[in-house]
Amino acid sequence: MQIVLKLFLLSIVLPILIWSHSIKPLPETVSLDKDKVALGKKLFMDPILSKDKSIACVSCHDLLNGGDDGMKFSIGIDGKMGDINAPTVYNSSHNFRQFWDGRAKSLEEQALGPIENPLEMGATLELVLKRLKKDSYYEKEFNRLYKNGITIESLTDAISTFEQALITPNSPFDRYLKGDKSALNQKEKRGYEIFKSKGCIICHQGMSIGGNLYNKFGIYEDINLTHLGRFNVTHREDDKYVFKVPSLRNIALTAPYMHDGRAETLEEAVRLMTKHQLGRHITEEEMEALVSFLNTLTGIIPAIAK
Repeated sequence: MQIVLKLFLLSIVLPILIWSHSIKPLPETVSLDKDKVALGKKLFMDPILSKDKSIACVSCHDLLNGGDDGMKFSIGIDGKMGDINAPTVYNSSHNFRQFWDGRAKSLEEQALGPIENPLEMGATLELVLKRLKKDSYYEKEFNRLYKNGITIESLTDAISTFEQALITPNSPFDRYLKGDKSALNQKEKRGYEIFKSKGCIICHQGMSIGGNLYNKFGIYEDINLTHLGRFNVTHREDDKYVFKVPSLRNIALTAPYMHDGRAETLEEAVRLMTKHQLGRHITEEEMEALVSFLNTLTGIIPAIAK
């Protein structure tokens, strides 16, 4: 009875929510300091940030393959395995918070996390700053670009500036939103209509088609979870199993899916979401059309990433 009531209410409010939660195309360019972007890119690619100099940011965020590492859990220093799926770094500047549990409020805060995480880079900020100051290139560039030279603030600013440049505009769906109705075929357009009618757009909207709110994982049917999500940050009972809704941009390139990598394919992810998050049935035809639509969200890799 409770589920029937929820579905009835959803049928009433869904048209309103769709109207108020629109999807917007990504900007084609961003205005950033090119020298800081270049410095941030070198840092992003440099294993100097890890304790044993074996892991770089790019190790878990392959910029030529979706901006993640394609693994369920990433491998850090000394072969240590993480406990949560690495999200894509692409378009992360449009997320309202960083990390699955939203513990970082900015890209600058996010940049510090992996460096000090014992399962990832396992270093200390003191060690990293000391290394950078001994490197002639970094010493010169930081002093040229930042008044105070090499500091925690300038380190995270450089990395985050590069990450802000990692946008993937001009996906087929972006072109469709801008008025090119031929950018999508009939099956993909059908998938977009299903995306709206099933309620996916309630959580996946805005510039990033997600990444701008939290939601509980397992609304209509419980899911066996070990990660407590946002509860680890707030320690509020209501935040157990609550995670940041991920962006769907470039989703076809970033398998496996969910915070724990439990879905290996888009088809599996769609079935899981419609059942547990929306409490709705989806036919094979609808699922295929929806997956076709999701494939149109793949944008163009920026030149700076190559």
